[in-house]
Amino acid sequence: MAIQDLREQMARLPEQPGIYIYYNAKGETLYVGKARSLRDRTRSYLNAYGMSPRHDALLDEATRIEVIVTDSVVEALALENNVIKQRSPRYNILLRDDKNYPYLQLTTTEQFPRVLVARSVERDGNMYAGPFLPAKFARRTMSLTHKVFGIRSCNEVITGTRQRPCLEYDIKRCLAPCVVSICSEERYAVAVADTKLFLEGRNDELADQLRGRMLEASGDQRYEEAAQLRDAMRTVETLRERQQKMASAELGDRDVFGVKAGASGAVVQVFIVRGGRVIERIELMWAAESGPQMARMAQNQEPEAGIIEAAIQQFYLEHEPPPEIHVPVAPADPQVLEEWLGQKVDRKVRIVVPQRGTKKGMMELAHRNAALGYRQRFDTNATANYDALESLQAALRLPKLPRRIDCFDISTIQGSETVASMVVCEEGRMRPSEYRKFKIRKDFPSPKPQVPSPDTSEARFLDDFAAMEQVVRRRYSKVLENGGPFPDLIVIDGGKGQLNAAYAALESIGLSNLVAIGLAKKEELVFTRDSMEPLALDTHGNALRLLQRIRDEAHRFAITFHRQSRRKRDLQSELDVVPGIGLRRRKTLLTAFGSLSGVRRATREELARVVGTKVADAVIAHFAANS
Repeated sequence: MAIQDLREQMARLPEQPGIYIYYNAKGETLYVGKARSLRDRTRSYLNAYGMSPRHDALLDEATRIEVIVTDSVVEALALENNVIKQRSPRYNILLRDDKNYPYLQLTTTEQFPRVLVARSVERDGNMYAGPFLPAKFARRTMSLTHKVFGIRSCNEVITGTRQRPCLEYDIKRCLAPCVVSICSEERYAVAVADTKLFLEGRNDELADQLRGRMLEASGDQRYEEAAQLRDAMRTVETLRERQQKMASAELGDRDVFGVKAGASGAVVQVFIVRGGRVIERIELMWAAESGPQMARMAQNQEPEAGIIEAAIQQFYLEHEPPPEIHVPVAPADPQVLEEWLGQKVDRKVRIVVPQRGTKKGMMELAHRNAALGYRQRFDTNATANYDALESLQAALRLPKLPRRIDCFDISTIQGSETVASMVVCEEGRMRPSEYRKFKIRKDFPSPKPQVPSPDTSEARFLDDFAAMEQVVRRRYSKVLENGGPFPDLIVIDGGKGQLNAAYAALESIGLSNLVAIGLAKKEELVFTRDSMEPLALDTHGNALRLLQRIRDEAHRFAITFHRQSRRKRDLQSELDVVPGIGLRRRKTLLTAFGSLSGVRRATREELARVVGTKVADAVIAHFAANS
């Protein structure tokens, strides 16, 4: 563990708040964290090894630590956020905004604003609404702003001096601010204000304003304008009635966080609630990095509290926090976060874990949306594999998740050319690069005799048991010598006898603590060491399907190797054992003399003309010794 080398440096750190930064040997930033006491927090890493694959990977790689002292832990939190944003350390949780769905941009920085489709939110002074799900709703909504409010859709520079308006004005989809005699800047500004209310979802307020202006225009006998306002009001009211509103008077202004963490990373859904109504949904995502090490970190799953804390810090760097933030689990240090958020807006901000009622219902809704987002964004196969591993752990009552599974199979035909295979399944996926094949050695020390089954020949049964014992002992003797990797579960293709042979091998080398099971082919029953009766798993369950997939792969690999061994045996020639003769010289001799018998009858001079005197002497010596 590389971090042990930093023990003396950690002991000299101050007991003050600040941030600490871990670096690797290349000087790359690995992790940035905050602490109330830098000495205590960094020294806690010395005893953290083995608690999480993610932390273990960090501790193995870290070679240097630096600290920055601050006046308070709140300042440390702000500094931590800035450094993480600037350096993007590999071991920090880095969530990113949802970029898959479009937003609508009201270009309020222009003199005559337009409504455009945008793929991301920028801090450019314009107004953004969304995201829109599905994406076609964005263009439909943009079209409504043209039809209902007359917002322009052109790219022209508006000066008001155009001679006549374009076709958009004639079909009543633009107020024509390009012709000042038709639409003044003040009138267009009113349309922009209405559009802003519409995009913000404040339809009640917008409908009331349109109704008031309609009555005013009607009273002044501006009937054409009143009719336009009436049509706009009716459209807004219809949309309000059809809209699926998530609204409750008691919700007020708050943000609701839902989270789903899994094998491939995490998804956080943030519901923006204003005036008791959800006006926007924002999705944040953390994707696990590729590679076996990072995959193991992701499979372990970062605790929800850590993900929520990272989400709050990063989300409110770009957004203004409301008075209340609802989260499913409390972050590690909510008081510090509340103080930091309060300083940003100069008022009190509370982080709350709802327990009942409408607030808890909204939290569960955010959770369901996060789970849906997770399924849509990440590989469904990886998620299914992880679920299968969890089901297998529960069914077999394993002490930990079986992330690495080794499976053995024996292949033989009446004791001839007996071979074995071992396949490896990691994180629910087969790892062909770690497959191994074995030839059963006749000179290997045999195990204690096994009791044969009454319906099977003794010789065959004893051969299977001896072969399994030999292969398991050879494999894990090598693993023990190399210091790993040790499996979380060993699957033996066979019943109780084969399983006992495997455990005998494990006990002989001091690895009886490893967990092994037997999987019988016909009945698909699972045999364990602790029970005399086999276990029948759900035939339609993920656990049995995973075991069958691994066992079938081991069987395929063993059969393939067995066929190769038989083919090699059948193609083997007596000449292959003669020193100095390989495939090429064997072919040359057989071509020259027609057959093995012809080679045997050839004289030394005849052989020397084909393969030279040295090899000719070796051929004659071989046949003389075996005559």
